[in-house]
Order: sequence, then C-alpha cells, then structure tokens
Amino acid sequence: MKTALLIPILLVAGLGVGGGAAFGVRQLLPAPTAAAQPAARTKIETAFVPTGKILAPLVSADGRLAGYVSFEVQLETEESDVDFVTTRLPLLMDAINMRTFRTPMTSGPGGMLPDLAVFRKVVMTSATEAFGGKVVKRAVIMTATPA
Repeated sequence: MKTALLIPILLVAGLGVGGGAAFGVRQLLPAPTAAAQPAARTKIETAFVPTGKILAPLVSADGRLAGYVSFEVQLETEESDVDFVTTRLPLLMDAINMRTFRTPMTSGPGGMLPDLAVFRKVVMTSATEAFGGKVVKRAVIMTATPA
C-alpha cells in the first residue's frame, strides 16, 4: 500500500520539478530565433564546349597498339569560361595526345573497345593541365567509334 501511494506522489513531484525547471530556463534565456539560413545558392549557368573529334590510340595493358578510336567530347564549364576554354582547346588536345599513347584503354573481347571511364579520366586530367583546376566541371563523351 505504501509503494502504491508513493509512486503517484513521486510522479506528480517529478512533473512539478521538471515543469518548474523548464519555466525557469525559458524565463532566463532569450527567445530562440530562427536558425541562420545558409545563403541561397545562386545557380551557376553552365555551357558545353565541343572539342571536335579526338583521335586516340587504343593501347592494351601490355603496351601493344590495338587500333585507334575517334571520340567526340563536350566539356561542361561556366558560361563565363567558354571563350577561355575554346581558345585553349589546342593545349587540351596536346595534353590528351601526350597521355593516351601510354594509357591502356582497351576493354571488351579482343581489346577492340575503348574503356570510356579511363578516357574520361584522361580528358579531365588533361583539362586540369590545360585550363587550370575547377574550370571544367565534367567531360561528356558523346561518341566513341573505331577508326
């Protein structure tokens, strides 16, 4: 009987102490303000710059030349950088040529298919060299055909 009466008394006392503490804290602390919202991200307009046809050697893992592949690539960049990228495309082509002859890109049966992920990585590395970092957002491979 004693514990049956003690439990409701402790429950009411706990609620009273907890409620009083919450009321006291609310009175002492300033009212909460809306959390600082991060600045609205302005949408950056991008454009695609075509590179034209890129002829690349298709090299196997053992260094043997399996053939050639013609790629059409478009580079995504900010609209303000389109002229900069367009005028420096010859530097990109040079950087791609200097990498593709020593980068194994064969895949598929007989090694006659290009590995597009490897070629995309070559293009992005070359773009960083030709244009500097963060100018080209991504490289989109439009076509890849054996030559």
